[in-house]
Amino acid sequence: MAIAVPERVFMGGNSMKFLKTVLLAGAATALAGAASAQDAGGISNDAVKIGMILDMSGAYSALDGEGSVAAVQMAIDEMGGQIDGKPIQLLSGDHQNKADIGSNIARQWADQDHVDLILGGANSGAGIALQGITSEKNVAYINNGGATNALTNENCAPETGLHWTYDTDALANGTAVAMVKEGDKSWYFITADYTFGHNLEKTAANAVKANGGEVVGQVAAPFPTPDFSSFLLQAQGSGAQVIGLANAGTDTQNSVKQAQEFGIVQGGQKLASLLLFLTDVDALGLDAAKGLTLTTGFYWDLDDKAREWSAKFEEKTGSKPTMVQAGMYSSALQYLKAVKEIGTDDPKKVIAQLKTMPIEDAFARNGKVRADGLMVHDMFLAQVKTPEESKEKWDYYKIIRTIPGDQAFQSIADGSCEAAKTAAK
Repeated sequence: MAIAVPERVFMGGNSMKFLKTVLLAGAATALAGAASAQDAGGISNDAVKIGMILDMSGAYSALDGEGSVAAVQMAIDEMGGQIDGKPIQLLSGDHQNKADIGSNIARQWADQDHVDLILGGANSGAGIALQGITSEKNVAYINNGGATNALTNENCAPETGLHWTYDTDALANGTAVAMVKEGDKSWYFITADYTFGHNLEKTAANAVKANGGEVVGQVAAPFPTPDFSSFLLQAQGSGAQVIGLANAGTDTQNSVKQAQEFGIVQGGQKLASLLLFLTDVDALGLDAAKGLTLTTGFYWDLDDKAREWSAKFEEKTGSKPTMVQAGMYSSALQYLKAVKEIGTDDPKKVIAQLKTMPIEDAFARNGKVRADGLMVHDMFLAQVKTPEESKEKWDYYKIIRTIPGDQAFQSIADGSCEAAKTAAK
């Protein structure tokens, strides 16, 4: 910015001090002008930066991990790799299923790397921590993979944080309700001993009891654990009709495998996997997983749109996508569309824009982002096929019915996000 300096500035004993004052004032004016221009819109720091904080090496890495990175890169490619001539950049980090590690990555990205959006948190403890930090640092955050409904209840951050793929209410309102209505009324839970497991057990138990069932007991298992024998024997001894597995990833796989070894299903009890992924079924094999009832937000063979995108994903990764990986793609794509639509990556403005947009893509059906930050969409009740029913690799699910989003997810009125309740009035 050019500053017009009066000729008298250079005259008299205090002329240099006066010049310095004018130049400093001019610089301040220029910086203020730049700040005002940024506040008015535009892409900050000449790039749209997306950071992904994932499980890259642990119990959830197969359902998340490198596949999620590939899915988000597909969304970036779909947008042409840039918005308004500014590149879209992608970073990734491993939270190792530890909230403090994920938090440290998020703080560095916010403070030093000017990341605009953080995706991830496929661990509820890490997810809650990331949502708190991004709210504090004014960075957009979209959780995919962390199931706890606390993200849109007591830990909500609706101005900057969204919960996209599924939550514990949607899982319980599918699997638990369906099984109780089929007559499987007595339940015993084996629960991953951290935020996610306890939250999932609570919501599933509430759904069981609300539909006329009863919970006869529960046991908390360390996360992660390779040996579920003692927990399964307690569940077997309870006599419950259903053993509810409030866990995920390799914990679910180990639970199901060992239940088969103990002859639990053959003895007449049923297993309810409250969070099962395509990669779990693939790892278990259909002989072990057949007949399991599950709730999912996505299945690659759902319709033509899902099949087309999943085929492209498989070309890149060698496997079909899980619902977390498909949700990552969807959330990144819709975020980038919102940035392009309003011409800025200002986090609160982008999140506000997402709340005005219908969410329809390869992942989401009838999606909308609510005032509490929850992306409500259709969920699907499914059952794992028998080996005889499956026609090819990855042909693992039978879709039993669609659960409309307003039935699958908790209402804002029943939640505890006071900011969302105020906004919704």
